[in-house]
Amino acid sequence: MRILGIESSCDETAAAVVEDGRQVLSNIVASQVEEHKLYGGVVPEIASRRHSEAISGVTQQALEEAGCTLDDIDAIAVTYAPGLIGALLVGVNFAKGLALATGKPLIPVHHLRSHIAANYLTNPDLTPPFLCLVVSGGHTHLIDVRDYTKLEMIGRTRDDAAGEAFDKAARSMGMPYPGGVHLDEVAESGNPDAFSFPHPSVSGAPLDFSFSGLKTAVINLIHNASQKGQTLPVPDLAASFRKAVVDCLVQNTVAAARKTGAEKVVIAGGVSANRLLRARLEEECRKNGWEFFRPELRYCGDNAAMVGAQGYYEFLRGNLAGMELNACANMAVDTLK
Repeated sequence: MRILGIESSCDETAAAVVEDGRQVLSNIVASQVEEHKLYGGVVPEIASRRHSEAISGVTQQALEEAGCTLDDIDAIAVTYAPGLIGALLVGVNFAKGLALATGKPLIPVHHLRSHIAANYLTNPDLTPPFLCLVVSGGHTHLIDVRDYTKLEMIGRTRDDAAGEAFDKAARSMGMPYPGGVHLDEVAESGNPDAFSFPHPSVSGAPLDFSFSGLKTAVINLIHNASQKGQTLPVPDLAASFRKAVVDCLVQNTVAAARKTGAEKVVIAGGVSANRLLRARLEEECRKNGWEFFRPELRYCGDNAAMVGAQGYYEFLRGNLAGMELNACANMAVDTLK
C-alpha cells in the first residue's frame, strides 16, 4: 500500500511516498531555516506563506522521485495536529483538495505519533509495545506505546520543552538559530563538569519534566558574568548545560521503563539527534538489558516519510477523515485510539 504523506506543522514543507508503513520511496523536505534565522526563530506568518508557495512543488517532486503518479497512491496522510495553526492549515487543506479530486482516502496523523513512527523506517523489526521518549523543540513526553495507534502519555514537561531550553540557552551563548544543533556541536569540546546546574523534578509526578528553571539558571549565569565583565568558556558552559538536560531526560526515561516493565526503549523527535542523549540512553539500555532504538538522523526532524509511516497504521485501524477535517494547534497524543 502506497501512502502520500504531507507535513507542514512548523517550518518544513515536506511530502513523501511510503509503502506499507516501512519502505520510503521518496522523502522531500523544503526547509525555511535560513529565512527564519534572520529573526532568531520561526515566524508563524512567514512559515504559512512559504508552505503555500512550496507545497505543490514538493508534492510533485515526491511523486516523481517515487516513480509514480497520484493514480498509484492508495491514500493521503497529513499532519493535522499539533503545530502552528496557520502552517497546519496549509497542509490539511492541500491534502483535502487532493483527496477530493482523486477520491483517495484521507488519513489524519498526529505529529508526535509520526515522530514515533520514524523509528519504523529505520528499524524494520521494531514493533510495539515499547516506551518512547519524544523530545523536540515543542514537546517532551514519555509515551507508553502499546500498539501502533494505542498510546498513553505517562510523563510530560510542565513548562518548557527540552529542545526549547537548548535553543534559548544557545541563543544566550551567542549561537545562531537553530541553537540546539550548534550547542550540541560546541559541547563536544567542552568540560561537562565545569559548571553545576540544577536538575529540576516535579513534586508528586516523578515522570514529569521541568526545564524552565534550568534554562533560567544558565541565562542568569551568563547575564551576571556579563555585568562583571567576565568571559565564560562557551564550550564548557554548553557541555555542562547539555549534561544537565540529558541527565533529567535519561533519569525519567529509565524510571518510566522500570515502572512499565518495558523491554524496548525508543527515542524520537528533533532532540533525539543529540549525541549525548543517544549515547547515554544506549548505555542505560545496555546495562538494564533493554533493546534501544533510535531514528536515523534524517528522520529526527520534521519530515513526511514519518507521516506516511504512521498513516499506514492509522489506515489499518480505520482512522480516516472526511472534508470536515480541520487543523488543531494542540492535541494530546493519546486522543485517538
